[in-house]
Amino acid sequence: MFAAVLKPDTHKKLQILSADARYDLACACSASKEQHRKRAGDGKWLYPVTLPNGSTSVLLKTLLSNVCTNDCKYCPLRQQADIPRCSLSPEETARVFCDYLSAGKVFGLFLSSAVFGSPDNTMDRLNATAKTLRNKYSYRGYIHLKIIPGASDAAIEEAVSLASAVSLNIETPGGEHLAKLSSRKDYIRDIIEPIKLISSLTSPGSKYVRTKHTTQFIVGAAGESDSEIVRYAAALYDRLNMNRVYFSAYQKGAGDDSITGEKTTLQKPADIFVREHRLYQVDFLLRKYGFKQSDIIFDGSGNLSLSDDPKQIWAFNHPESFPVNVNSASKFALLRVPGLGPVTVKMILQRRRQARLSRLEDIGPISKRLLKAAKYLTF
Repeated sequence: MFAAVLKPDTHKKLQILSADARYDLACACSASKEQHRKRAGDGKWLYPVTLPNGSTSVLLKTLLSNVCTNDCKYCPLRQQADIPRCSLSPEETARVFCDYLSAGKVFGLFLSSAVFGSPDNTMDRLNATAKTLRNKYSYRGYIHLKIIPGASDAAIEEAVSLASAVSLNIETPGGEHLAKLSSRKDYIRDIIEPIKLISSLTSPGSKYVRTKHTTQFIVGAAGESDSEIVRYAAALYDRLNMNRVYFSAYQKGAGDDSITGEKTTLQKPADIFVREHRLYQVDFLLRKYGFKQSDIIFDGSGNLSLSDDPKQIWAFNHPESFPVNVNSASKFALLRVPGLGPVTVKMILQRRRQARLSRLEDIGPISKRLLKAAKYLTF
């Protein structure tokens, strides 16, 4: 017999649904402690995001409902799970968000939902919440809407028209892997085709070009390799105008015990989070450092090293690219140096225009990363 919440008040429902929303990371993620999600005193989860001006603020993140008709084996909210179930109405959600907004506690909303009834029924309620905020409460700020797999083209376009950002989770690299996790989702029809539609609606020159588009992989639930994930992530960036790809490590015990999990043998439970971190490092190399998919080096099983970061692995395998001359190297060449990131490289380019750099201290304050870079640099 499944657990139930009988007529909880709005505050209690928000505590349950905002806690359940933590499994979806496709809105904010950072390696810095200052940008980790935080739980407020009233039970809701707050998620830091980077604003266009470079500052950060927080989103109220919640589900409309955790009542689900899907059977995704990795998901703690799947239909077969024995958990407290409840739902918020669109008006209820809009009113609560406006209360937090007026109190200065949040700047925007990330709204998702389990699939109750049908994908379009769920999208109708998600879109209705956004319309209530836009029309009734005249809210013009940030709204991130989750797109439900299998939703109609019309429901998707309406969400894109209302939201500042949308996301539909790709979940796995390919239909073969998704079939291990769900018997109810068709990979091409329910996930890939809708992602392509969102891409076309938000592409440069389109009507909704200002709407951001993100997605998320579940890492380790379906036995996929890192090389498969990276190949799909690179294609999402290169071909489908994706703004950001997120990775969420599957934690065994959260889902169905029948999940086979890793192809590789991870020595300890914490290794899955190292694997997630390595994928984020690759993501930064692809987005910020000028690396291509073909530059990423995997082991014989198609996985990233757990002991060294992917940029360091590339440097080990390309000794002919070093040392790099600080005073003449291109931005691209400097970004290949272990220990140098976009901020430091920008500083190098600025300072060498003013005067020749002759020692490490001319780049900036000595740090562990700069000392690491020193082995690959010449002046």
